[in-house]
Amino acid sequence: MSEDEAIPVIRPVAYGTARLLPDVDRDGAWLLTVDGAPQSYVDLRDPTHLEFEYTRRIGHVLDTTAPAGDPLDLLHLGGGALTLPRYAAATRPGSRQRVVDADGPLAALIAERLPVPPAEPIETRVADAREELEAAPAGAYDLVIADVFDRSRIPGPMTTAGCAHAAARALRPGGCYAVNLADAAPFGFLRSQLANLADAFDQLCLVAEPSVLRGRRFGNLLLLASRTAPLPPDGLARRVAADPFPARVVHGAELTRLTGDARPVPEDAARPSPPPPAGAFGVG
Repeated sequence: MSEDEAIPVIRPVAYGTARLLPDVDRDGAWLLTVDGAPQSYVDLRDPTHLEFEYTRRIGHVLDTTAPAGDPLDLLHLGGGALTLPRYAAATRPGSRQRVVDADGPLAALIAERLPVPPAEPIETRVADAREELEAAPAGAYDLVIADVFDRSRIPGPMTTAGCAHAAARALRPGGCYAVNLADAAPFGFLRSQLANLADAFDQLCLVAEPSVLRGRRFGNLLLLASRTAPLPPDGLARRVAADPFPARVVHGAELTRLTGDARPVPEDAARPSPPPPAGAFGVG
């Protein structure tokens, strides 16, 4: 997109009203919101720039789960403006990536206004994330990233133990499942998701800002799970601690205490994640 086209774009999409807003302080950078909630920030000139803290943390996972520069097979559940697929293409050239998003009009908007270079091996599909996960060949992916939201809430089918087991099946030995969610104290939803992952994986860890973990505010939490690879990966704790908004890694006995007596969620009890409080993620 040329600089003279760097004007806001407003368009109805499947799950609300999307706005693409140029960053006046950073040429070539765009913010995507849906119904006022920030969804993605992408820098077309520098796809390694990750503005949102939770995407920065997933970027650290991408950087530390395999030797630097090695190509990976990646499944992105939830596409937005393709921030993380662009990052992976830039940092791990040759990676094969599939992006799944249920919002067809939004995917079309991004393809039109913020297209990915044709040479990048990124396949984008309009499909249901849970159905795509269930249909994935066994052992097909090195990393599955779940960032699936419908109007700021994770759909119920993505919140069950069955979903966690489907992710485990789709991963290669040593692969990692990364789940972005949001919650606040007393962390009923978070604890249920930890129980789901513990039912399907042997290795778990959690990455979050201390203020969220202490119950001071609603915020993003990143869950990581693997069947065989030790978690957290080497260097992750150091990287997230050095971010502009530092986070910490919770694992082992501390994570077990946080999970408490939570039980895995069966399919017939699937519920969306809790709604965020008013203004939690809104933009002016």
